[in-house]
Amino acid sequence: MHDHSYFGSLIQTDTLSGHLRFEKKFLILTPMDYSSLTYTLNNRIATITLDRPERRNALDDVMIKELLDAFSVANRASDARVVVLTGSGPAFCGGMDLEYLKKCAQLGHGENLEDARNLLRLLQAIYKLKKPVIAAVNGPAVGGGCGMVAACDFVFAARTKAKIGAPEVRLGFLPALILVFLIKRMGEGRAKEFVLKGETLDAPTARERGLVTEIVEDPVLLSTVYAFAENLSKTTSASSILLTKDLFSRFNEMDMNNSLEYAANINALTRKTDDFKKGIESFLNKDKLEW
Repeated sequence: MHDHSYFGSLIQTDTLSGHLRFEKKFLILTPMDYSSLTYTLNNRIATITLDRPERRNALDDVMIKELLDAFSVANRASDARVVVLTGSGPAFCGGMDLEYLKKCAQLGHGENLEDARNLLRLLQAIYKLKKPVIAAVNGPAVGGGCGMVAACDFVFAARTKAKIGAPEVRLGFLPALILVFLIKRMGEGRAKEFVLKGETLDAPTARERGLVTEIVEDPVLLSTVYAFAENLSKTTSASSILLTKDLFSRFNEMDMNNSLEYAANINALTRKTDDFKKGIESFLNKDKLEW
């Protein structure tokens, strides 16, 4: 339903990326009402919390659609500098909902292909987000949950409760979609050993294998993540983060020569930006810069 009144102070439109509201001719993007997750924005940190604790926050078509929406909202929110992804209850994400997969087994190839592509779109959305994404792994993250962890920029894991696994080969399934991101994070050799054995790793082992950035004592996981996120938002330029993350995406799509040429061009262009001038001026004057 659309209510478009040009002279009105409020215009609302239901869209895939959330509710659009025009107030005093300014466009404001707010998240839709979610049934399987929550989205909050405080202190320039957007938090996306998987919220199906009774199903161990397992992924189905509804949750994947809502996650895509929530990351789109966070990506466009000018007052969000960092995104935190975590789970409610004892699990981070128990992978794909097995009851949902059981139903998918009865569908045709085209329907299953579209469903698989939606999960791929979610992993790509996390990996390519314009802002840093931090996984706060509060419990088991397996299958698709492991893939989301691998797609994040930083991974903080609860010392005793976090478990990260790729058990697909033990279930007659394949870690096809998540493997792309596991290879990027762990390297091919370690990723191959991990998925061929269908392993589930505790936090210290996951850190040794390159999956985890930092191990945190369980009770202070979120407070540690938020302190890190707040510091990151204050000490880094939003435009520099955006362009640096874009470099990773573009380098993956280019050969060496084109990557180097693109790097030279973006280096030269960045020297003319306001953030660069502000940063240089602050460094020369020995001023403490807060972005």
